[in-house]
Amino acid sequence: MTGETIIALAERSITTVLLTAGPLLVVALVTGLAVSVFQATTQIQEQTLAFVPKIIAVLVGIVFFGSWMLGIVTNFATDIFENLVRFIG
Repeated sequence: MTGETIIALAERSITTVLLTAGPLLVVALVTGLAVSVFQATTQIQEQTLAFVPKIIAVLVGIVFFGSWMLGIVTNFATDIFENLVRFIG
Protein backbone atom coordinates (compact mmCIF):
# COMPACT_ATOMS: atom_id res chain seq x y z
CA MET A 1 0.00 0.00 0.00
CA THR A 2 1.41 3.34 -0.97
CA GLY A 3 1.06 6.61 0.86
CA GLU A 4 -1.21 7.96 -1.87
CA THR A 5 -3.57 5.02 -1.42
CA ILE A 6 -3.77 5.55 2.31
CA ILE A 7 -4.43 9.27 1.91
CA ALA A 8 -7.12 8.59 -0.71
CA LEU A 9 -8.72 6.04 1.62
CA ALA A 10 -8.65 8.49 4.52
CA GLU A 11 -10.19 11.19 2.35
CA ARG A 12 -12.95 8.85 1.16
CA SER A 13 -13.68 7.72 4.73
CA ILE A 14 -14.00 11.32 5.96
CA THR A 15 -16.30 12.11 3.04
CA THR A 16 -18.40 9.06 3.86
CA VAL A 17 -18.69 10.09 7.51
CA LEU A 18 -19.71 13.63 6.57
CA LEU A 19 -22.27 12.42 4.03
CA THR A 20 -23.87 9.97 6.45
CA ALA A 21 -23.88 12.21 9.52
CA GLY A 22 -24.57 15.50 7.75
CA PRO A 23 -28.31 15.22 7.10
CA LEU A 24 -29.09 14.14 10.66
CA LEU A 25 -26.91 16.91 12.10
CA VAL A 26 -28.66 19.50 9.94
CA VAL A 27 -32.07 18.19 11.04
CA ALA A 28 -31.02 18.36 14.70
CA LEU A 29 -29.58 21.85 14.22
CA VAL A 30 -32.69 23.25 12.56
CA THR A 31 -34.95 21.63 15.15
CA GLY A 32 -32.82 22.95 18.01
CA LEU A 33 -32.88 26.44 16.54
CA ALA A 34 -36.66 26.35 16.15
CA VAL A 35 -37.12 25.11 19.71
CA SER A 36 -34.75 27.79 21.03
CA VAL A 37 -36.66 30.52 19.21
CA PHE A 38 -39.92 29.12 20.58
CA GLN A 39 -38.52 29.01 24.11
CA ALA A 40 -37.18 32.55 23.86
CA THR A 41 -40.49 33.86 22.55
CA THR A 42 -42.71 32.16 25.07
CA GLN A 43 -40.18 32.26 27.94
CA ILE A 44 -40.77 28.56 28.64
CA GLN A 45 -37.51 27.11 29.96
CA GLU A 46 -38.42 23.44 30.18
CA GLN A 47 -35.40 21.14 29.71
CA THR A 48 -37.33 18.33 28.06
CA LEU A 49 -38.65 20.76 25.47
CA ALA A 50 -35.11 21.10 24.14
CA PHE A 51 -34.36 17.37 23.80
CA VAL A 52 -37.58 15.58 22.88
CA PRO A 53 -38.22 17.42 19.58
CA LYS A 54 -34.59 16.87 18.52
CA ILE A 55 -34.85 13.14 19.23
CA ILE A 56 -38.11 12.88 17.30
CA ALA A 57 -36.71 14.92 14.39
CA VAL A 58 -33.57 12.78 14.17
CA LEU A 59 -35.67 9.60 14.19
CA VAL A 60 -37.80 11.00 11.37
CA GLY A 61 -34.57 11.93 9.57
CA ILE A 62 -33.35 8.35 9.93
CA VAL A 63 -36.59 7.13 8.38
CA PHE A 64 -36.16 9.45 5.39
CA PHE A 65 -32.38 9.29 4.93
CA GLY A 66 -31.67 5.82 6.35
CA SER A 67 -31.65 3.85 3.12
CA TRP A 68 -29.52 6.47 1.39
CA MET A 69 -27.04 6.51 4.28
CA LEU A 70 -26.94 2.71 4.35
CA GLY A 71 -26.19 2.67 0.63
CA ILE A 72 -23.27 5.05 1.06
CA VAL A 73 -21.78 3.04 3.92
CA THR A 74 -22.33 -0.25 2.09
CA ASN A 75 -20.61 1.05 -1.06
CA PHE A 76 -17.69 2.27 1.03
CA ALA A 77 -17.35 -1.05 2.85
CA THR A 78 -17.55 -2.96 -0.44
CA ASP A 79 -14.78 -0.82 -1.92
CA ILE A 80 -12.64 -1.34 1.19
CA PHE A 81 -12.99 -5.12 1.03
CA GLU A 82 -12.34 -5.22 -2.73
CA ASN A 83 -9.18 -3.15 -2.30
CA LEU A 84 -8.11 -5.33 0.63
CA VAL A 85 -8.39 -8.46 -1.51
CA ARG A 86 -6.45 -6.73 -4.30
CA PHE A 87 -3.58 -5.75 -2.00
CA ILE A 88 -3.40 -9.10 -0.16
CA GLY A 89 -3.85 -11.36 -3.15
